[in-house]
Amino acid sequence: MEKPVPRPNADSAPFWEGCAAHEFRFQRCNSCGKPQFYSRAVCAHCQATDLSWEVAAGEGTVHSVTTVHRGPSVAFKEDSPYQVALVDMDEGFRFMANVRGGEAEIGTPVRVIYEKRGDQTIPQVEIRG
Repeated sequence: MEKPVPRPNADSAPFWEGCAAHEFRFQRCNSCGKPQFYSRAVCAHCQATDLSWEVAAGEGTVHSVTTVHRGPSVAFKEDSPYQVALVDMDEGFRFMANVRGGEAEIGTPVRVIYEKRGDQTIPQVEIRG
């Protein structure tokens, strides 16, 4: 069984196009200046619709982490156990991703890497040296 892949919509398509190019894109509100992730049609902070896309450097710090011993479907059985982390990106937003290449803990520095799944590219994180 293959792992599921996201289906981009009008709001998220620029993010997924960035992943295919190994760029971690996020939105910034041109009214209040706040970054936001995940992509939306309006700013989550001030509800303005004047948003632009930026490319993150791809580095951050683990805010929280958990170990998954039983994946959500049989497609993840070979990966178990695996870690999922909530990452504070250096640009000021958080996102959640699987941890690759080691055991993370709160405060671990990580960088974004990419996993190809069918015709989609999924962001993951790995521990920075």
